[in-house]
Amino acid sequence: MAGTDHRGGEGERPAGDPGDHPAGLERARTLLARSTRVVVLTGAGISTDSGIPDFRGPDGVWTRDPSAERLATLDTYVGDPDVRRRAWRSRLESPTWAARPNAGHAALVELERAGRLELLVTQNVDGLHQRAGSDPSRVVEIHGTMREVVCLRCGERTDMADTLARVRAGEEDPPCLAPGRGDRPCGGLLKSATISFGQSLVPEDVERAESAAGRAEVLLAVGTSLGVYPAAGLVPLAARAGARVIIVNAQPTPFDHLAVVVLRGSISEVLADMVAGH
Repeated sequence: MAGTDHRGGEGERPAGDPGDHPAGLERARTLLARSTRVVVLTGAGISTDSGIPDFRGPDGVWTRDPSAERLATLDTYVGDPDVRRRAWRSRLESPTWAARPNAGHAALVELERAGRLELLVTQNVDGLHQRAGSDPSRVVEIHGTMREVVCLRCGERTDMADTLARVRAGEEDPPCLAPGRGDRPCGGLLKSATISFGQSLVPEDVERAESAAGRAEVLLAVGTSLGVYPAAGLVPLAARAGARVIIVNAQPTPFDHLAVVVLRGSISEVLADMVAGH
């Protein structure tokens, strides 16, 4: 039960090293089975098995093409029409639109339906958690969503599909069509409703994520390098508050030493094995 023997201190040593997969997997299963307050943090790694490449990994989008990071920088996006045109082409061609949730997304839905998941905080903007069946009210998209478009002038939010249809029809840098002054449309700059470099995160989302992490019995970090703040800070926050930390990631993270279990391998397979039977 909450507040008893399944919250632990941050100094607890991991169950074996990442190569000790069977022991770590069984330890993770036990921790989840005993918990009713699991907070999950997901990053790009959970969606790679759905065909969406990550950004910073060895074969990541920004690793292969560092200039692509300019598309996600607000000042550059606002000030350079060529960057906006390139950004719209990139959105149009994104593998996200053909991607389907994988077994990892489904495992987290299973964890939620078992009554163990309190909150799912995702750094991803692909919307695959909701498409897998996660309750939207339990999902915090800390970096926004690419499935919607926002006007930087009036704040109007619309479905991304509608704007992409305009791009497909030949509008290279489509303006906002929401009602403006008089009979004229707003005409403001549109961008995906994601948090770009230079934009602030939504304070309510950050507060909700940090509050849940501080109450968690288990903090499960999945497919994230834990190098981007404030999301990465949820791990030490939870550990200091007494949560057991489980990390599932292809590469080492800065907070592996805080985890009681660290698992490597295919994230979708590891999660499916970890949650099976819950």
